[in-house]
Amino acid sequence: MYNLENNTENKFISRYFSPLATIFSFCLLLFIIYRSEIFWDGTKRNYYNIYYIISFTFLVFSIITYFINYKLKLYFIIISTVAIFSFYSFEYFLIKKNFVETNLDLNARIYKEKTGLDYDKRTIDQIYNDLKKVDKTITVKVPPEVYLNNTDLEIYPFSGVSNSNTIYQNENGYYMIYNSDRYGFNNPDQEWDARQIEYLLVGDSATHGAAVNRPHDIASRLRILSKKNVISIGYSANGPLREYGSLKEYYSKNVKKIIWLFTDNDVQDIRYELNNPILLKYLKDKTFSQNLKTKQKKIDELGKQMIVIAEKDYKKFKLFRFVKLYELRKKLFNKEKPDKDRNKIPKEFFEIIKLARNFSIKNNSEFYFVHLPIRRYFNHKDDIEIYNNLKKNIKSLNINFIDIHEEVFSKEINPKKLFPFESLNHYNVEGYRKVAEAIFRLTN
Repeated sequence: MYNLENNTENKFISRYFSPLATIFSFCLLLFIIYRSEIFWDGTKRNYYNIYYIISFTFLVFSIITYFINYKLKLYFIIISTVAIFSFYSFEYFLIKKNFVETNLDLNARIYKEKTGLDYDKRTIDQIYNDLKKVDKTITVKVPPEVYLNNTDLEIYPFSGVSNSNTIYQNENGYYMIYNSDRYGFNNPDQEWDARQIEYLLVGDSATHGAAVNRPHDIASRLRILSKKNVISIGYSANGPLREYGSLKEYYSKNVKKIIWLFTDNDVQDIRYELNNPILLKYLKDKTFSQNLKTKQKKIDELGKQMIVIAEKDYKKFKLFRFVKLYELRKKLFNKEKPDKDRNKIPKEFFEIIKLARNFSIKNNSEFYFVHLPIRRYFNHKDDIEIYNNLKKNIKSLNINFIDIHEEVFSKEINPKKLFPFESLNHYNVEGYRKVAEAIFRLTN
């Protein structure tokens, strides 16, 4: 009679299955610890709780397998193989038949009905490669956050590639494309030559103008309303420390009003910024400067390097997401529980705002703090807590506080109509127009 116990396969499973399962489980646990505690610095610990449970379960089970017989191990291998095959089959299905795609098709129909134009369904890498065929100098936005974990840089840029047609992103049916100025920001270049600047805007993506073309961004609307010079030094994904650094580096003489535009994700951004040694110097040393205005050539070089790296890594990135079962996990664990400290505003934030206010006073500029609400209209009630805390503390510092919720959105029957396709994105053309009008009205 054929004896299963004596064949090579049996010996391999009996001898190596348990050690391999233990090694895999232990490595998985280490990876989760790295992502949760080192990469995200503990700020997303609650999100990773489910993965801690899964990895610990695997580890415990791998230890149990040392005490079970060959047949049970074989059954487990068969079940695991079927499960893994099913998971990746479903992941492939979700990629090809993505739920987001359904919304995209709906938005495309709405866009066609309203404008008569076709919704641009290209990904940013597709439009970049298409436009590069006719414009070799075309570039894409390079958010300063890409340098956040690189502690070996001689300088930390706050802007993108200068004097280039720059692709941002598509939220409204078309791609925002703008010609960057001499310092890599979204302004007509001649604004920097003005003797006096009426408004200097500081902020992140909303200040950058995502995702509308000129003259529909906040800075352009203020130029039209004031009939004076306006400069925006806002850039996508900025946090408070980078915004303050931008203010110090790119402040232009004779600025009448400094407008600090705040969105609620800035509270989370600052926690990562504080770990960067260059950024931290802006907080600790009032005299610190990188003299970035004189280093635009280096900033351009770094930006172009990041774009080349992103191009090379794009296919690897898609493969990596597939291996990680990104779409499947998103469907299963799509509700990230906020960390207990998520809505707590770090004390360093208010230190930065005071530094910015004092900088404005020193340079004879009026300082305004503008709260831009976004997520609260899409069932992110935790952002209301940030808003209430922020409003109270900013006013206690005797800083001019412009409440865009009260001035604009609370007056709308349907606030979502000020967002592209009434979805969670940046503002649409009408939204930016009303925000700019409120700022202009309350600063004059």
